[in-house]
Amino acid sequence: MFESNVWFALLLTLIAGLSTGLGGAIALVSRRTNTRFLAGALGFSAGVMVYVSFVEILVKGREALISANGLVAGSWMATAAFFAGIIVIGIIDHSVPEETNPHHNMPCPDGVDCEEPRKDEKSLARMGLMAALAIAIHNFPEGLATFASALKDPKLGIAIAVAVAIHNIPEGIAVAVPLFYASNDKRRAFSYSLLSGMSEPLGAFIGYLLLAPFFSETVLGLLFAFVAGIMVFISLDELLPAAREYDEEHVAIIGLVAGMAVMAVSLLLFVA
Repeated sequence: MFESNVWFALLLTLIAGLSTGLGGAIALVSRRTNTRFLAGALGFSAGVMVYVSFVEILVKGREALISANGLVAGSWMATAAFFAGIIVIGIIDHSVPEETNPHHNMPCPDGVDCEEPRKDEKSLARMGLMAALAIAIHNFPEGLATFASALKDPKLGIAIAVAVAIHNIPEGIAVAVPLFYASNDKRRAFSYSLLSGMSEPLGAFIGYLLLAPFFSETVLGLLFAFVAGIMVFISLDELLPAAREYDEEHVAIIGLVAGMAVMAVSLLLFVA
């Protein structure tokens, strides 16, 4: 039932992961960040993730669990898996030191020329490498989220992959900027930003290898509810705060509502 979508699901996670390289490329060809666009894009991504998590992914997970385990047990299992997803991604996020966490150290609004004193090259290099490691850790469960969505519904997987890709672009910038200014090596900075995103398809692949022998309605339902929790946490703890950092004239909230609206319409278009 699910095997026919496996390769497509893995391809989507690969594309989403590669967007960190796009962020690195943007950072290396431009000295300034379009903050208005970045705020709107991050808000849009958050809107897509929040809406689809509550309206589609959690609902499908709950339906699968109820179908396999009954109304009471299935409902409790879906709720527990949802909050388990939030707890797990929260632990991952807070286990990364704040000074190296890319979600707490996004690119400066005007590019790399910040008001704070320029760090020495060794510190900059360490910052870039730690950001790459932190992003790799964060992207692992995101890859599983994209993969699980595409496995059940390819059209839903495409929407999630786009939202995750938007999210990954500023992460690539966070890796490339300090590495480039430490080494003056564009190729090295771009390579690390690209490699940091490869944990996304790796997370999907490992998740599939671990779960494939046990795939059932119950396992898929738990995975869906778990993924919904991960995506809600990412949206509320990472995307929206980052969008507000660059916000101008409520662009972030406009992007949020637009993301929800686009996701809602796209789901309605595929209603049987």
